[in-house]
Amino acid sequence: MSVTSLQEQRRLVLTAHPLQRVGAYALADLAGAERPEDVTPEGFDAAVTRMTSDAIDAAMVRDTKHPDGFWLKVSLSFFPGSKMNHNAQLKKSSDELEAGIKEWRTPPDPSSWPGVRCVLCGRAAVGFYGKVDIPLAESHVYRNTTPRRHTGLALCWPCVCSFYALPYGCQLTGGLSIALHSWDERFLAHTVARQVRRNHQHITLGKPTKSLPGREVVALRALRRYEQRLTAGVELLVFSNNNKGQTLQIHSLEQPLAEWLRKTAQRSALRPGFAALLRAHATDKSPGIVGLARNAFRDPQQIPATCARYLAGRVDRSGLVPGDATDLATLCFSFVLEVMWMKKGDLDELKATAQGVALLLSQEASAGKLKEFGSTLREPVRLQAWLRTRAVAWTLSPPENVDRPLLSTHAFQLLFDTGSDTPAWFHRQLLFIAVLEELHRLGWRPEDAAEVAKEIREEDGQLSAVDAKFVEGED
Repeated sequence: MSVTSLQEQRRLVLTAHPLQRVGAYALADLAGAERPEDVTPEGFDAAVTRMTSDAIDAAMVRDTKHPDGFWLKVSLSFFPGSKMNHNAQLKKSSDELEAGIKEWRTPPDPSSWPGVRCVLCGRAAVGFYGKVDIPLAESHVYRNTTPRRHTGLALCWPCVCSFYALPYGCQLTGGLSIALHSWDERFLAHTVARQVRRNHQHITLGKPTKSLPGREVVALRALRRYEQRLTAGVELLVFSNNNKGQTLQIHSLEQPLAEWLRKTAQRSALRPGFAALLRAHATDKSPGIVGLARNAFRDPQQIPATCARYLAGRVDRSGLVPGDATDLATLCFSFVLEVMWMKKGDLDELKATAQGVALLLSQEASAGKLKEFGSTLREPVRLQAWLRTRAVAWTLSPPENVDRPLLSTHAFQLLFDTGSDTPAWFHRQLLFIAVLEELHRLGWRPEDAAEVAKEIREEDGQLSAVDAKFVEGED
């Protein structure tokens, strides 16, 4: 075996496998390097030694239910049936248990190498590895289905060790684990390094992190803490390699949405709007950050739609323009332009129509008129009638210094055309948000405002403790 080939077995290489990449960055941090390619052979050996020591310490606890047994419990979801957690191994003496783990975490002798290439990076493989060492498949249906007399994937030692380092770079619960991956190398390095340091505390204390309000929140927290522009999307991998419940779920954020969430959550100038965004997503059972995270990963279009429903609900209760209408409108309009790639001309047309509607409503003395307009949005036929009636009056007697119609042909198509790919229902929601924004700008306050304001609940303007911490960056 050449010296070069042996040296290659102490050098990290990033591959196309997301979990290997997360593990490689975790191993790099353990080695004191920022990037996997910067890890020296000595740093690589030191990181492997540390991981082996952690595995031995965890195994010596011998009981996953012990107060200090968290890392041992975690190993069942990554390395089931291994030398550190198999029942037969845990019954051995301490010296035998330690020797078994060291043997497991030692590279095979070159004379036993299979003579094939690593399936992930193409370098010389040191052996075939299966479920005991790496997460293999997404369902228990595929468990242990490698061909007979074939023990698994051909892997080089650095790739194997990347999987040994994987737990350090994941959000750990003792059951399902959560890995955050991105092709933006700087973001991945920053996120994994932070997670490694946090997990080191759990290894030292032998205790798990607090339960998460929602798995998708892991991604939003990472975006909240990242200060540079994202150049790629973000993947949330929720998985377990446990024999009793092997699973893998992948949720993705495209780059425009991930970047929008990052800067919206982080910039101090947008903080009032982000607080309003969380209030809009909050329910009686969960904080707003959970609802926002779920919408972001599962149905991003629901983010502005949720804001519209939130504002409509407050208008229904009071007839007044919510105080956070402008802040929400700013975020919603940036969302549809930057994330949904709505044509700016279409948005401008809706805003122009909203300005006309707001001008008409601002001349009303009763809060009931705003409620009435809000209710028409749920019924397109009623909204058409409402706009047609007022458009005729507008044309016959146009407002002073206004030289455009209340409702243009383009705006009518955006709001009511059901025969195209245009989401008319969504445009009606944007119209409503724009009307509230304009009324707020005009300072409209109906004469019966003091009376109807009594109907507003005190909690309407408050954030939950979880959301408040997130807004301030204290979570």
